[in-house]
Amino acid sequence: MTCRSALLVLAFATCQPVFSQDASQPPSVPVPAAEVSDAIKKVYPALVRIYVVMEEGSDGTMKKMQGSGSGAIISPEGHVLTNHHVAGRGTRFVCTLSNHDEVDATLVGTDALSDLAILKLDLNTRRFKDQPLAVAGFGDSDALKTGDLVFAMGSPGGLSQSVTRGIVANTEMIVPRHQIGLTLDGEKVGELVRWIGHDAIIYPGNSGGPLVNPAGEIIGVNEVGIASLGGAIPSNLAKKVAAELIDKGSVTRSWIGVEVQPLLRSMADKKGALVASVWKGSPAANAGIQPGDFITAYQGTALPDCHAAEDLPIFNAMVLNTTPGTEVTLAGQRGGQPHTWKLTTVVREPTQAKEGELREWGLTTRDFTQVSALEKSRDDKDGVLVDTVRGGGPSSEAKPPLRGGDVIVKVGGKPMKNRAELIAFTTDFVKDVTEPKPLLVEFERDRQQFATVVKVGPVKDPVKPRLAEKAWMGLATQVITDELATALGIAGKKGVRVTSLAPDSPAKRAGLLEGDLLLKLDGKIINARRPEDSETFPELILAYPVDATVELTGMRAGQPQTWNVSLAPRPIDDSELREYKDELFEFTARQLSTAQRDKMKAELDLEPAGISVMKVEPSGWAALGGLSPDDVILTIDGTPMNEIDTLKTKLISLRDSKPRSVVFGIRRGPRTWFLEIEPRW
Repeated sequence: MTCRSALLVLAFATCQPVFSQDASQPPSVPVPAAEVSDAIKKVYPALVRIYVVMEEGSDGTMKKMQGSGSGAIISPEGHVLTNHHVAGRGTRFVCTLSNHDEVDATLVGTDALSDLAILKLDLNTRRFKDQPLAVAGFGDSDALKTGDLVFAMGSPGGLSQSVTRGIVANTEMIVPRHQIGLTLDGEKVGELVRWIGHDAIIYPGNSGGPLVNPAGEIIGVNEVGIASLGGAIPSNLAKKVAAELIDKGSVTRSWIGVEVQPLLRSMADKKGALVASVWKGSPAANAGIQPGDFITAYQGTALPDCHAAEDLPIFNAMVLNTTPGTEVTLAGQRGGQPHTWKLTTVVREPTQAKEGELREWGLTTRDFTQVSALEKSRDDKDGVLVDTVRGGGPSSEAKPPLRGGDVIVKVGGKPMKNRAELIAFTTDFVKDVTEPKPLLVEFERDRQQFATVVKVGPVKDPVKPRLAEKAWMGLATQVITDELATALGIAGKKGVRVTSLAPDSPAKRAGLLEGDLLLKLDGKIINARRPEDSETFPELILAYPVDATVELTGMRAGQPQTWNVSLAPRPIDDSELREYKDELFEFTARQLSTAQRDKMKAELDLEPAGISVMKVEPSGWAALGGLSPDDVILTIDGTPMNEIDTLKTKLISLRDSKPRSVVFGIRRGPRTWFLEIEPRW
C-alpha cells in the first residue's frame, strides 16, 4: 500500500507519516453558482468517511495499522465505492455519513488491479434509521474533455467531508516512463487504469472519494497524486468493477500470458504493440507467440499503434475483459510477415496471494499463484513462499535461518503443497507439545536445496524465581558528600539523607521524615561520603534479620535525634509480580508494584486499585483502542480489575460473548478515561 514512485502518492491517510502532494490553490475558475449547488446537492450527502483497521505482513507477524479514506454510497442497500488501497486489507470498518452518523461496515469485495473495493453499510447500526439513505449516481467518463469542470469530494486527513474544484487536465494520465509505478498487492494498477488527471486539490484521506461533474454525477474515483495533479479512476471502469464486486465479491478476468511494451523509437513504421514477454506454458506460448512479435488486432479489433505507454492499457483491457475459456484470434506480424494466432484464454489469478501468519514459526507466508510461481521459475505452484521472518523467532534462529523469498517444500519429511497443508501439519505437531521441538525443514533458495531445523511450538514464559526474604526499612536515601556535609553544617560527617519514605513502612512508623540525616546504625558510623557509596546503607539493612530492630542516630533541623526501627520482610520485588500477556488484545499487564501503590497513596490520596499495563504491542487491538504502557486498568465493562486472575478470566470470557466493543476504564496519571477497544473476533 505504499507508493513505489517518487512522484506518485496514494491519497490515503494512515497513522504512519505520509508524503503529501503540492496543495497550492489552483487559479480561481469562475463557476456558475447553480452548477456548484447541483453537484453538492446530489453527491455530497452520499459521501462517506471511512475509518479502517488493516493488517499487513511485516517482520514475521501480521501488523495492524489505522487509516482513513473516502467513499460514496452507490446503492440504496448501502454499498460504498472506495479504493482497494483503502479497504482491501481492512479487518474493521466504521463509516461516518454526511449527517455524522457512525455506521459499521463490512468488505464485500476488492480488486487490486483496478484499485477499487466495495463496502456494505450495516444499516441496523444507524442512529438515524428513519432518514433516507443518500445515493450518488455515475456519469459517463468517456464524455470528459480536457478543461471540463470537476469537483473532488471526500474526507482529507480523516476530517469531515469536503469539496474542492478544478478542471480536467488529462483524460488518459499514466505514470511517467521509467518510473516504477503504483503496485498494490503485486498488481500494477497502470496496466489497466488510465487516470483522469485534474487539479482539484486532493490530500491524503481523499482516496476513494468521488470526482464529480457539474451535473452531480460520479465520473471518477480519486486515487493518487502525481506532482500537483490528482488522478482518478474513470467511472466507466469503476461502475463495471463495482457491479461485479457487489454481485460475486471478486472480478473474473482472462489471462493469455503475454506482456507488451510500447514500440521502440526505431520502430516508427511499425504497427500495434510490441510483445516483450511470453510466460512459459501460457496460452500465448502454446499458440507460438514470441517476444519481438507485433500484435495489431485482438478478436478483429485493431489496436492503436502503441508508440506511447498510454496506449498499452487498451490492449490489456481487451484481454482482461474477455470471458475466461474464450477462443480468441490475435493478428500481427513477425519478421515483416503477417501472422495469426489462435488461443483459448484462462482465468487470471492474482499476481500475488495474500499473506498470513504462522505464529509458532515466527513467519508470514504466501501460497503461489500462476504468475508468482512463474516469476520464481517454478514448474508448478507447490510449496509455501516465506514472506517475512520475525527477528529472534524460531525460523530466524534456525541454522541456516529461513528468510523472505525461501520456499518451504517439506516439513518433517512430508511435502508441503500450500499454506493450508503447513497450517494443518503445524496444528497437529504442537497439539500436545509443551515446549518448542526441533523439526526438519527442507526449503529452496535461489534454485538450491537446503535443509534446516526449526524449533516449533509454544513459547514458554520464563520461570521467575522467588527472591530470598530480606529485611526492609522502606526509605530511600542520598549520600551526604563532603560538599553537602559542609553546606548542612556537619562538616567531616559521613552518612545518608532521607529522600522519601514508603507509606506504612517501618521507617515511617518509627517517625522518620524526609530530610532527616542518618549518621550511625546501631552505634556504627554509616561509611558513605561519595556518590558511588549509594548502596552502602541499603546493603547494611539487608544484612539484618527480617524481624530485627535497629537504632539509627542522626540529626533533624540541626538537633541530634535517635530512632528505633523494627524492620519487616521486603515487599514482593517488581520482578516477582505476576504478569499476564493476552494474545488477542495484545498487551501485557501485571499487579501493581510497591512504587505504584505508594504513589497512589501519597500523590493521589487513593487506595491502590487496578492492574498495571506493562507493554502494548504496536498496532495491536489494545494499542488501536488507545491503551498505553503505564496505564492502570481499573475496570473492564464495569468489572473491577484488581487481580491478574480476574483480568485473565474476564478477557478470556469475552472471546465467547464477542461483544462489538469492550470498555476499559483506566487511570493515566491523575486522570481517568474510558477506552473502547474493538478486537476482531
